[in-house]
Amino acid sequence: MKLEKSKLTENKTIQISGSKSISNRLLILESLFSNIQIGNLSNSQDTQLLKKALSSSTETVDIHHAGTAMRFLTSYYSIQEGKTTILTGSGRMRERPILDLVNALQNLGVDIKYLENEGFPPLKITGRKIIRKKVIIPANISSQFITSLLLVAGKLENGLEINLIGDITSRSYIEMTLDIMTRFGIKNTFVGNTIKVESFINNRLSNINYEVESDWSSASYFYSFAAIGRETIHLKSFYKESTQGDSVITHIYEKFFGIKTIFTEDEHKLTLQPIENFHFPENIILDMNNCPDIAQTLCVTAAALKIPFEISGLGTLKVKETDRLLALHQELKKLGAETEITDSTIKSLAFKDIEEEISIKTYQDHRMAMSFAPFCLIKKLNIEDENVVDKSYPTFWEDLSEILNKDS
Repeated sequence: MKLEKSKLTENKTIQISGSKSISNRLLILESLFSNIQIGNLSNSQDTQLLKKALSSSTETVDIHHAGTAMRFLTSYYSIQEGKTTILTGSGRMRERPILDLVNALQNLGVDIKYLENEGFPPLKITGRKIIRKKVIIPANISSQFITSLLLVAGKLENGLEINLIGDITSRSYIEMTLDIMTRFGIKNTFVGNTIKVESFINNRLSNINYEVESDWSSASYFYSFAAIGRETIHLKSFYKESTQGDSVITHIYEKFFGIKTIFTEDEHKLTLQPIENFHFPENIILDMNNCPDIAQTLCVTAAALKIPFEISGLGTLKVKETDRLLALHQELKKLGAETEITDSTIKSLAFKDIEEEISIKTYQDHRMAMSFAPFCLIKKLNIEDENVVDKSYPTFWEDLSEILNKDS
């Protein structure tokens, strides 16, 4: 995707599809408990792959690059008594660890075997009735492992107590899961590092209509455009009291980049409004342990505005679609930003002027494509393999054309 050096068109409105995170949780719960009607379902490739898998009757289920689907389905198939499923994915998916989730399910009595490498997909899962009601799992690897267990917990005869070991990463995503479950009447508590979910198998859901809020991770890219381009952008179908952890971007971008968020509650619309005469900070020091998915966006914004940054809490980025910390380090260099990385941090060292046209590698990672796109407000650039955005935001490039004008 070739992006000319552009400027923002003021006061454009974008309708973003439903949250992928919420949609995927709802699809699992709908399949387990039925009687849920979902509105504004995400149009992301990940959600469509999960939806297809849940309706499939084949023994082998291939979820390609959809990491959320891999994790959620591992627990889902584990409780389908007597059903054997081979759960597989792309080459990169077969490199993404799933050991801690599998260990937890095996400790609950589930029959799961690795078909290739220990600790990684593909998996052969033979569903069983789970009687045991307590399990231990590390909390610092992936919140999706924990959510995977939570989503099936209400379907277990004795419910489930999950004891989390270590520091909790992406806690907001766990709380989102519990909030959705509570709305459906599945009782739960989260005290300290222990989550308890009561059995719901003897209850029945009345018909529930759930309108999915638009995706805050997707909204983050427009915050970046507003911060760099200093024009107002409107986004639709967002709520002020959101359960999505990435909604913290409203505070982050106001504090560091001078983008005020104005909610119009009756229209479920938010306005990204640049603060006049905003004084940018001398540096940005931030722990993003609870919102790592928007770290790439923030780093590109800071690089475009040449604001030094030091971001921590990013340990989970190394096991995403790609090693996102390494990818950021390599591609930010093309923007003139020299950085250093550790296993969980990225820090800017210097900013240099650049002359040549930029070509950004995406590493089969949708967020690399979208987080770097706002730099077209600074320089002409090319985004390689632009179709990776289908994973979470298929209409991204079309929506971008609505807000950009070629800078003459």
